[in-house]
Amino acid sequence: MILTLLKRYLRDYGLALLLLLFLLVCWETVVRLEWIPSFILPAPTSIWIALVENQRLLFGQHLPATLQEVFIGFILSVVLGSLLGTGMHLSRRLEKALYPFIIISQTIPLIALSPIFIFWFGYSLAGKVAVVFLTAFFPVVVGSFDGLRKGAEGYRELLLTMGASRRHLLTKIQIPLALPSFFSGLKLSIVYCVIGATIGEWLGGSKGLGYFSRRMAGNLQSDEMFAAVFLLSALGLVLFLILVLLEKILFMKRGSSRS
Repeated sequence: MILTLLKRYLRDYGLALLLLLFLLVCWETVVRLEWIPSFILPAPTSIWIALVENQRLLFGQHLPATLQEVFIGFILSVVLGSLLGTGMHLSRRLEKALYPFIIISQTIPLIALSPIFIFWFGYSLAGKVAVVFLTAFFPVVVGSFDGLRKGAEGYRELLLTMGASRRHLLTKIQIPLALPSFFSGLKLSIVYCVIGATIGEWLGGSKGLGYFSRRMAGNLQSDEMFAAVFLLSALGLVLFLILVLLEKILFMKRGSSRS
């Protein structure tokens, strides 16, 4: 199954991979010809060398710290966000009371709120998780709430005529039909988790890829800074693809597909 999915993605995104390779070659050429100073934009090979030379520090200390923040923030976002989205679907009063505040929470720049969380929680794990949660819970809430509202009226009326309760409608129709929207929210959320963890580490701390990149930027070590940025990008991409794979497996087991 995984091999089949891999072949499909290579077929679908092979052109994008070729374009990426072309851009990397152009990037390397421009830097090697000194059209752009290497301290402003290091060559891909220099970034790779910095990644290899600092692999013990990056993979042994900073990547696990960032992963911990991402996973804890993501789990909290999924649990609380899905519960909140479901609650607003089941209760019109709860929706009217909370939905405006959820929207307002996303209009405030995160960079302005992050120092407040650091002030409240300090430079501990809790402060960074709070930043990650605030960044990532909104897509889960909206994905859950909007997905549950898309219940097919025909199936709903059929089950109602058969004496189905609200719980049966939720479990038999609304939750299954909400899964595509829910997974869309999850995929956005996991990417936002990486962004939130990076912002939290930039503001303070002693571990994490965001902290490492900030320290390297302060020391004008652009190769090492870009190596950390590359790892952050790769982390977000890998986590996103894991959710895509889980979504595909779930829909295959359910006997449906999503293109």
